[in-house]
Amino acid sequence: MLTPESAAVVRATLPVIGGAIGDITPVFYRRMFAAHPELERDLFNRGNQARGDQQRALAGAIAAYATLLVDGGPDPRTVLARIAHKHASLGILPEQYPIVHEHLFAAIVEVLGDAVTPEVAAAWDEVYWDMADALVEIELGLYGEAGVAPGDVWRTVYVRRRVQESPDTVSFELVSSDGGPLPVARPGQYVSVAVTLADGARQIRQYSLTGAGAPGAWAVSVKAILPGLDPAGVAPAGEVSNHLHDNVFEGDALEVSIPFGELTLVEGENPLVLISAGIGITPMIGFLHHLRDVGTSRRVVVLHADRSPARHAHRAELRALVDDLPTAELHRWYEDLGARPVQERLRTGYLDLDGVDVPHDADAYLCGPAPFMTAVQSALLGRGITADRIHHEVFGPGREIAAA
Repeated sequence: MLTPESAAVVRATLPVIGGAIGDITPVFYRRMFAAHPELERDLFNRGNQARGDQQRALAGAIAAYATLLVDGGPDPRTVLARIAHKHASLGILPEQYPIVHEHLFAAIVEVLGDAVTPEVAAAWDEVYWDMADALVEIELGLYGEAGVAPGDVWRTVYVRRRVQESPDTVSFELVSSDGGPLPVARPGQYVSVAVTLADGARQIRQYSLTGAGAPGAWAVSVKAILPGLDPAGVAPAGEVSNHLHDNVFEGDALEVSIPFGELTLVEGENPLVLISAGIGITPMIGFLHHLRDVGTSRRVVVLHADRSPARHAHRAELRALVDDLPTAELHRWYEDLGARPVQERLRTGYLDLDGVDVPHDADAYLCGPAPFMTAVQSALLGRGITADRIHHEVFGPGREIAAA
């Protein structure tokens, strides 16, 4: 934690530095990548960099962490789990944090100039190292739990099966190179997949494990990004997902991390509500496989929204999993139902909780686009589900949700 003197300085300067952090982070990344171009090419998501997503995520994380340190509230270290799991899935090491420190503080000085007195610099230095030390501690713990040396997370696996799940989504069943079982994942976790693209860059993305593979295998589903659908229009859209679609088939090798991810099922007997849209269905499929395998008696309410039945990845599998759970029910919404008639649990339009019996004591899990999750979270809060029982998976850096 901060010394009282540093806490007072951070509290006094938080409006200035917090207000400028959005200008500081682009300078930071520019400086760091100039000094270490291999980080942009081989570690960071360059699509997120080009769109500004990563810069906004870092800015938000630093400002939020500093605010918690000086204003109280939850233990700041408890809010770092998602970042730490992501770092562990990339194999981040403690010795990389001084690199970030060097270029971040040079960026702060470049942007704020004489406003960064030695006293201010020392106080914010404490903020950075408090956050960095917390992340390192969590990440080393994750490596220890996985039984690997720090950073030793990458494995070569092979594609045993490739299945076209929808016109734009394929699934891959992955097996170990030596025929032995792959490490067991908790339902809801993901793996990182690294590919070498045509220009030589090594780019990494995360994909949820669906639990659909054979025992000892992993399965992931990958949605292609069609040309022209990048909403920002300024960066390669889906370059890793599209590479996997176009180039990876049965028998091919992939570089994949061991599983990480903090979004896992809360144990207990209370009901579960699983809500997804589009490719956000993948962790829900993993949850349902687990619940079926353990023979759960918990009530499970499954809600999914998609563009159409034809584009609904894992549509038949979802139906079969729910049918195998006597205490589960499935509700679906499609923007285009085609010629299919509207039914009680098969509707047209966008997902709407009206007419759905949502237990107020349920644990709810959300995955899908951020605006979708924001709207659903607000509706769940209105149904009496408390915020601590609403859990969500976020695709992309810092695209958090907030109740409307």
